[in-house]
Amino acid sequence: MTEEDIQFMKKAILEARKSLNEGGIPIGAVLVADNNIIGSGHNRLLQTNSTIKHAEMDCIENAGRLKGLDYKKCTIYTTLSPCEMCSGMILLYKIPRVVIGENITLKGPEDYLQSNGVELINLNLKECKSLLEKYINKNPDIWNDEIERVHD
Repeated sequence: MTEEDIQFMKKAILEARKSLNEGGIPIGAVLVADNNIIGSGHNRLLQTNSTIKHAEMDCIENAGRLKGLDYKKCTIYTTLSPCEMCSGMILLYKIPRVVIGENITLKGPEDYLQSNGVELINLNLKECKSLLEKYINKNPDIWNDEIERVHD
C-alpha cells in the first residue's frame, strides 16, 4: 500500500457517494495510469435499471476505448471486492493491479484474480465497509435481490 493508493481510493469513495446521492448502491471505482485517473465510475444498477453497471464496469466504460497496452499499465481502485463479472473484465483487459477498499461485505473471486497474476491489495478501510453496511441496513431488500441475482 502506498500514499497514492490511499489518495486514489478516496476518489473511488467519492464515486461511491455519488451513487448513494443518486439513489444507488454506494460502490465506486477509478482507473489509474501513470498516477492519473483516466476513468471513474460508480454502481448505476438502480439508476439506469441495468444488470451490468457495476462500479468497475462503469469506470472502464467511462475510460473510453484504450489500447490493449494501456490497460496493462493500470491499477483499478474499487471500494468493494470485484464480483465474478468485474473480475472477468479485469482479466480480459489484463489490468495487473487491483486495490480494494474492503472485502468483508462481499468477497469476489480474489484467489482467481491472484492465480491469474493480478496483484491484489486490500486496504480494509472502515469507511468503505461502513458506507455499504449503512446502505444495506436501510435497503436490505434491494441488496438481497442483487446478491441473489448473482449468487443463486
